[in-house]
Amino acid sequence: MKQLPASEKVIPPFEAVYAWVRRIPPGRVMSYGQISRLIDERLSAQGVGWALQACARAAWPVPWHRVVNARGGISAGKLSLHLADAQRARLESEGVVFRADGTLDMAVYGWAPGESLILEDK
Repeated sequence: MKQLPASEKVIPPFEAVYAWVRRIPPGRVMSYGQISRLIDERLSAQGVGWALQACARAAWPVPWHRVVNARGGISAGKLSLHLADAQRARLESEGVVFRADGTLDMAVYGWAPGESLILEDK
């Protein structure tokens, strides 16, 4: 079997998700859909959620809590109230403030690759 050069090796989809999520700075978030687009939609937004659920349940060193739905809401509660509570608590410990409806402001806390990692006052 022909070996691909390192520059052409394909990263498995879950590993690609984890690589992007590890880049999200503390106190900032991305949406499942953003991550899906960054990995060339090799996983749907829902697939990104599955990948993050796996690492959250296994306590892998991936900041899974920094990925929310496109409205700035926590979707982990659909599967486990414990995960939803843990996600919110972790985000709040990083300075994220939730609105009364339980969402966060994506315009304030959203992050995109290439954006400065220096955070302005929120």
